[in-house]
Amino acid sequence: MSHQLTRPSRFALEDFGRLAGTHPELLKRFVALGLLEATTDRSGELWFSPSQLRQVARIQRLRAGFALNYAALGLVMDLLDRIAVLEAERRRFAGRGARTWI
Repeated sequence: MSHQLTRPSRFALEDFGRLAGTHPELLKRFVALGLLEATTDRSGELWFSPSQLRQVARIQRLRAGFALNYAALGLVMDLLDRIAVLEAERRRFAGRGARTWI
């Protein structure tokens, strides 16, 4: 008999908190602030995708590095995401031989 190992497609709040090293109540706060994405089931329980582990690590790094409150971190993360999009666009245009605009 063989057993196939698979990665879970989602984690319950308690399991996700354990994996992320973060208290479940803080994760609920992150969701309420829009810092993390989660889905809810019929009973209202939160479920997280594995990709959200990276987002928790990003929140923790930014919080430690800039000593900002969590609400301000949402703004910082939005700005960093916008910068990443602009940088990708700039590289794409530069790759086509277009003149750079910076």
